[in-house]
Amino acid sequence: MTDVQEEQDLKQNVENHGGITVIRGGGFQRGWNGIHYKQGLSGKNVGSKALSINVATVPVGGVAKAHIHDGFEVMLYIVEGRVRHEFGPGLKNSIENEAGDFIYIEPGVPHEVFNIGDVPVVAFVARSAADEWDKIIPYDRNSQK
Repeated sequence: MTDVQEEQDLKQNVENHGGITVIRGGGFQRGWNGIHYKQGLSGKNVGSKALSINVATVPVGGVAKAHIHDGFEVMLYIVEGRVRHEFGPGLKNSIENEAGDFIYIEPGVPHEVFNIGDVPVVAFVARSAADEWDKIIPYDRNSQK
């Protein structure tokens, strides 16, 4: 998909009501890094300057491969399922979360996310960046940075 096609797709379900913008039902599905996303809101479709939100789904057995958020914060709320975050240099630390947990990920923290349950993980994801996942850098688990 080209950037122009993606931009058109992201705008197709947007209703602008002169100061309040809506996507009903979360729009269409798209994927990135082993995760399925509802369309959500971002600078790409509503002109946001510093925020983006969407709903992520990690399928049973799925993994969001190791990565770093470059210069932006992420907050998540786990709606359904269980995950394990392996994080820090070399991904040597680990924490498990489940439905009802809130998670904050600082900028620059390497992490990899595993669905460890028997249902898809569904999470509300908010970012302090309007461009969604454009500033996400793949991370090599064997790196010590």
